Amino acid sequence: MSIGARLSEVASDVVPVVILAVGNPSRGDDALGPLLLDRLGDWLAVEGLGAGFDLIGDFQLQVEHALDLAGRRLALFIDAAQGVPAPYVFRETTTGANRSPTTHALSPEAVLAVLPLLGAAPPPSAFVLGVRGESFVLGEAPGVAALAHADAAFALLQLLCRVPERGAWAARVGSRWRPAV
Repeated sequence: MSIGARLSEVASDVVPVVILAVGNPSRGDDALGPLLLDRLGDWLAVEGLGAGFDLIGDFQLQVEHALDLAGRRLALFIDAAQGVPAPYVFRETTTGANRSPTTHALSPEAVLAVLPLLGAAPPPSAFVLGVRGESFVLGEAPGVAALAHADAAFALLQLLCRVPERGAWAARVGSRWRPAV
C-alpha cells in the first residue's frame, strides 16, 4: 500500500479541523502558542465543541506535522510572532506563500507543501494566527503585554471555533481586536 493510500485511509477517520500550536513554554513570550492551545482545549470541552477539533502542540513545526493535515478541511497554525502589529496577525496561507513571521525555522507553508509530496489529497484550507511577542529569553515567563495579546487572540479563536468554515475564517483575515471604549 502506498503512502498516499495509507494517508487516505487514515484521513477518513480524522476530525475536520486541526489546530497546531507551537512554542517553548520556557522561552518567555514563545509560550503563547502552548498557552492558547491549553486554554482553547478547556474552552472547547466546556462548550461541547471538542469533537470537531484536533489540538496538537509542539515546540516547533516539523515535516512530520504534514501527516496531521491529511484529510482535514481546515488547519490553523498558532505561534508567537515577532515584529507584527499588536495584538496579532491572522491570515490565510497556502503552500506557495512563504511569509511567516513566526519564531521557528519551519513555516506553516513549508508543512503544507509536504502533504502533496506524499501523494495525499491537497492540503486543507489553512490559516496562521501569529500572536505578538516581545521577549523570548530562556527562563522568563510571558510578559504582561504578550498575555494581553493572547487574550485578544483567544477571543478570535472562540469566534473561529464557533463557525469552523473556511468562508467564516477568511472573513476575519486582517481583522484586529479593539478594546471596548
